[in-house]
Amino acid sequence: MDVWSVNNRNFNALALNIFQYQAKNNEVYAQYLKLIGKSTNSISHYSEIPFLPISLFKTHTVKTGNFETEHVFESSTTTSNTPSKHHINSINDYHKNCLNIIENRMGLLSEYEIFGLLPNYLERKNSSLVSMIKFLMEHNNQPLNFYLYNFEELNHKLNKTPKKKILFGVSFALLDFAKEYPQDLDNLTIIETGGMKGRKEEITKLELYHILQKAFPSSTVISEYGMTELLSQAYSDEDGLYTCPPWVKVLPRADNDPLSKDMMKGHTAALNIIDLANINSCCFIATDDLGRVYEDGRFEVTGRLDQSDIRGCSLMAI
Repeated sequence: MDVWSVNNRNFNALALNIFQYQAKNNEVYAQYLKLIGKSTNSISHYSEIPFLPISLFKTHTVKTGNFETEHVFESSTTTSNTPSKHHINSINDYHKNCLNIIENRMGLLSEYEIFGLLPNYLERKNSSLVSMIKFLMEHNNQPLNFYLYNFEELNHKLNKTPKKKILFGVSFALLDFAKEYPQDLDNLTIIETGGMKGRKEEITKLELYHILQKAFPSSTVISEYGMTELLSQAYSDEDGLYTCPPWVKVLPRADNDPLSKDMMKGHTAALNIIDLANINSCCFIATDDLGRVYEDGRFEVTGRLDQSDIRGCSLMAI
């Protein structure tokens, strides 16, 4: 399915069609619907669709249809937990989707040079974030500007290139870099990707923005929201509110009831996500993230459900 043709007018019809397809052709999702006693015939709007608990990506192979897995993305783990695994039908489709989303937010990537400060992601295999950023660099026909802890080299490269720059970075590494190399770069956009992971004392998203903005006063600081189990990303504005691409919707639910509906928008709730790009896995995911969804469709992430494993994309509580 070409998700780039989705808009507000056809979203409901497409979501319902995909729901019916996945309810029949996704064994894990079908079993879940049966266990909760939900009939597919009773669904008339995307907000009524049951959302699959995200934890099932850790314990089951979540695939729709019969396809040969081309790639498997894995979430970060500690020694005490199991990674989520997302079986990918086409890595090329994933990359094209990522490119479409970021260019809609940033403009043509050919105008930028891209850098990645991703220590904990580069130290493990099968990261969807690393795969995305590597593809964006290759798409630009530029060097693979990945950095672990070599801040001096990163600083040199940022100041050497005359092009506009995008620096993707995990939170703890960006804070360390800001402490050692504060500077005034007006052609730099910093995109933090979460990832405190217990490395530092937890701070709020706005506190993180404040520290980075003070260290880089003329730069733009925003965030990327993505996860192993989703093929699409959302990018924030400078206030930390995320905007979804047209084929993605975020819906609030009660944090103590995975089947709840019609939560008031603007209040803290657990987040359900519809990502129609997940056509080969499951488009309807009940995440373990907490946040607020606003009337205009933007959302913010404020933390994690207490029983959830710590995960890099949304550690910091606001």
